[in-house]
Amino acid sequence: MEKQLRLYGMWASPFCLEVEVALKLKGIAFEYVQENLQQKSESLLRHNPIYQTVPVLVHDGRPVAESLVILEYVEDTWKECPALLPANDPYKRSRVRFWLKFFYDKFVPPCRSIVVTKGEQQQEAIRDSRESLRAFEEGVGKDFPSETPFFHGAAPGLLDIVVGSTWCWIRLLGELTGAELVSEETTPLLCRRIEAFQGLPVVKESQPPHDRLTTYALDLRKKVLDGV
Repeated sequence: MEKQLRLYGMWASPFCLEVEVALKLKGIAFEYVQENLQQKSESLLRHNPIYQTVPVLVHDGRPVAESLVILEYVEDTWKECPALLPANDPYKRSRVRFWLKFFYDKFVPPCRSIVVTKGEQQQEAIRDSRESLRAFEEGVGKDFPSETPFFHGAAPGLLDIVVGSTWCWIRLLGELTGAELVSEETTPLLCRRIEAFQGLPVVKESQPPHDRLTTYALDLRKKVLDGV
């Protein structure tokens, strides 16, 4: 299997972490190829000529790009492994997909802006991030009203993987700006779900070291603000 399945990723990317954790939760063996996005490999450019970025999953020589697309592919391909979408419930599966898209479209962009902006522009990005998380908290709470540890059951699914994989960056942004994005007061459901996800052994072993991620984020911020 190691020779048949290869994940091209980058250690600081939460999107690559999503795919890595999903594969590990399903018990699927794979080879991880660490990419330097400043000097992209010929293999990466060949497998993803359109976007030329990570993650890319190569299965039996066939590439699959973009994290949400990869997650769906993994779920559809390895059906015998633990399910990451609600089983036998098309409506609930549709709601998971809806909130995944919402998270990517409404939360991720302002988070990126927080890292590389300052002043009022950064404050606006912080407000947009908080507003998106409040809407996510309320909507997911209505769609999946459960006391289980994870969003839609007793085991982690795609919502947990996508939201939980961003925690290292959410935590970091709070430290860098002094603006807490997730808290027991404003997003108690998210706090509980993230805590459960962070407790999983495969997550602990896969996440980037906090100190290294902090250095990376500060360096990225400086380069963007300096126009490098």
